[in-house]
Amino acid sequence: MQRRTLLTQLGRSAAALALGSLFGSSPGQGPLPDPSERSFADYPFTLGVASGMPRPDSIVLWTRLAPRPYEPGGGLRPTPLAVRWELADDEHFSRPVRAGEQLARPEHAHSVHVQVDRLESGRVYFYRFICGDAVSPIGRTRTAPAEDAPVQRLRLALASCQHYEQGHYAAHRELAARDLDFVLFVGDYIYETSNPTYMVRRHEGRTPTRLDAFRRRHATYKLDPHLRAAHAAHPWILTWDDHEVENDYAADHSRFGGDPHSFLMRRAVAYKAYFEHLPIAPGRAPNGPAMRIHDRYAWGRLAELWTLDARQFRSPQACGEDGPNGGGRLLSRCASVADPGRSVFGAEQERWLDSGLQHSLRSWKLIGQASQISSWGVDTPFGRSIYSDAWDGYPAARERLLRGIARGGVQDVIALGGDVHRHVAAQLRAAPNDPGSPIVASEFVTSSLTSRGLPGVATALIRSANPDLLHARGDERGYAVLELTPRQARCEFRATAFPVAEAARLYTQAAFVVERGHAGVQADL
Repeated sequence: MQRRTLLTQLGRSAAALALGSLFGSSPGQGPLPDPSERSFADYPFTLGVASGMPRPDSIVLWTRLAPRPYEPGGGLRPTPLAVRWELADDEHFSRPVRAGEQLARPEHAHSVHVQVDRLESGRVYFYRFICGDAVSPIGRTRTAPAEDAPVQRLRLALASCQHYEQGHYAAHRELAARDLDFVLFVGDYIYETSNPTYMVRRHEGRTPTRLDAFRRRHATYKLDPHLRAAHAAHPWILTWDDHEVENDYAADHSRFGGDPHSFLMRRAVAYKAYFEHLPIAPGRAPNGPAMRIHDRYAWGRLAELWTLDARQFRSPQACGEDGPNGGGRLLSRCASVADPGRSVFGAEQERWLDSGLQHSLRSWKLIGQASQISSWGVDTPFGRSIYSDAWDGYPAARERLLRGIARGGVQDVIALGGDVHRHVAAQLRAAPNDPGSPIVASEFVTSSLTSRGLPGVATALIRSANPDLLHARGDERGYAVLELTPRQARCEFRATAFPVAEAARLYTQAAFVVERGHAGVQADL
């Protein structure tokens, strides 16, 4: 069966679960139930609140009713419940701004996604939800500045890879207390896998493959108080990597091979659970195994951010055709790596990003995607060894991206990534590690929040084989903070030891800057 036909059939089977009346009342349903009539034996807002997708005139608010998150239906009967939401200028809600009601439906795990429009730009707001006699925690959020505003500062946190079993969320505790405009999360929000060697706390069950299991997995992560606090403190902008579905998947290809139809069924329920548990606009609900996650954001005239989807349209990893398994692997000799048709983002998304970069008039252009773009292969007696799931396994796609930046004379581009479980500051050239190839962009990659990284010896070998890497350290966990001004972009790598202890404190491992008008990173001495 062709992929397009398969996607269409799966989409039709899920169409009733997407958009439309699932997120509000429809003409044939009559008025919403009164949200004040319900009495809860158990507190329903156990998974907290969140906001995201900040625009100059809107913000997305999220919660999910789940008094007993591990039980079927979250411990609720399969009936719709009316939820009141409120947005105010102050945390006491004495100066209300907007309010309304939303129907939380069992088809969407009683999740609530509200896009609040007609807001003032560049403003801090407070929000909460009410259902029956239960009131949610209070969240704090903000809208983006007006697109033509002369913004003098943007401060964001860059984070990824928060394996629940491999450490505690001390980084989220610190994030919640910081002065940030938003959190940019670039993938591996949940992990479907376990590794008993590095386990400090346990997932709730085995590897999820069905919708109810993915919902329980998301609940496990959201039940962590520090993650809930980080969501309540700041708006989040998100994209995904692979562990939200399955490690190293590429489009409709499972790393375990097999029938693409079966894998797309798994991808559909994983995308659905992802949507149900995160502050994503209702108009972005998945349609079967398809969901748009890539997007564009502006922060006044100071910065423009493109978030990319590096999984849904990815070409399968090279030289995996000769066995039952796909996914990433170490390669030293593989002719198909250089195939110019292979892509990380897919052709349509590549064109969308290239056009956006070429036409941007903002000071800084930020590319938010899942992994490390700069090369990190290692030279061996058998040739250069690369990891096929990394950008090194898609060199033509990397060259198209960077040559497009160079060809158009696009300045002040910074790539932001995660996935590799190490802090990285790097130069980006069309020809990696070639001093004769000009630097066309800069790169900062965040370490994992908790997930194990490479030991120091292995990372040192990677650094020595790749002179474009000014900094690479995988022995510590953490996140990055970027502060952008009209003159400079500064990245501070926050870190702590692995495994992250519950009472861990983070320190500044290193800091780097990019000067406006000069591509490339340099140490902030």
